[in-house]
Amino acid sequence: MRSKDFVLYLLIILFLIVLFQNTQVVSIQLFFWKVSMSRIILLLFSFILGGIAGYALAKSKRLF
Repeated sequence: MRSKDFVLYLLIILFLIVLFQNTQVVSIQLFFWKVSMSRIILLLFSFILGGIAGYALAKSKRLF
């Protein structure tokens, strides 16, 4: 196993541990909307948005 794969698997495991330890319901206020959701969903949504933003930024750097 390459060290890059090992680090990736370790990060995935740590992320899953953090997800499953945060099951409380939280309220978020964004401008005029107030939303209540499980912290797992919020963390997962933030992780996905961050991944998309990072991917888009990396793609835009290659174009210039």
